[in-house]
Amino acid sequence: MRLALALVLLAGALLPLGCGGGDGDGEADDAPPAETTATDGGGGAVGCRAVDAPAPRADGGQTAPTALLVAGRTYEVDVTTSCGDFTITLDQEASPEAAASFAALAENGFFDGTVFHRIVPGFVIQGGDPTATGTGGPGYTTEDTPAQDTSYTEGVVAMAKTAAEPAGTAGSQFFIVTAPEVALPPDYAVVGSVTGGMDVVRRIAVLGDPNTELPTQPVVVERMEVRTSG
Repeated sequence: MRLALALVLLAGALLPLGCGGGDGDGEADDAPPAETTATDGGGGAVGCRAVDAPAPRADGGQTAPTALLVAGRTYEVDVTTSCGDFTITLDQEASPEAAASFAALAENGFFDGTVFHRIVPGFVIQGGDPTATGTGGPGYTTEDTPAQDTSYTEGVVAMAKTAAEPAGTAGSQFFIVTAPEVALPPDYAVVGSVTGGMDVVRRIAVLGDPNTELPTQPVVVERMEVRTSG
């Protein structure tokens, strides 16, 4: 299956052109592969615990934050997964509304007990959906205006949206780029970047079937914790 570089987001899920989503302009065969990690010989990644997928939860029920993050402060989100820990540093300048929402959802435990429901080796890993179907969200959306020179390089964390929604729309589904760079249009709100534990993200990135884009084993986000400084 050939994977389109331009992601078409359908019903809240990031979908490649080759899997039944709208139109795109480029194919992942032209993209350099991401660095990968060793597997354990059985399809799993070394360092990942074998865990059961948590029961899906209903989406919605959340309220958008009424205030932005405090200017001049650094917000880091520590993500504990069944494959190890990594840290996201939020970028409130690029996407102030989405960054504030991401922090609020993390603080409220919204992401705890969710999974990475979509893993495309050499492209992205995607999570943040309590229903684990690719269609769920928090019950609201935010909207920022991405800069025209926005680039999506390895470790960038951005928000998924439906094809019908304006550029910069964000709910709770997020993706982390695992290729050195992907040629996406500046449509997806960048909420931050992985600033620690990128080896863990790469470990997760090998646990996807490139044909179905489904994980080959459950990868669970056990908890997120927000730290501030400055």
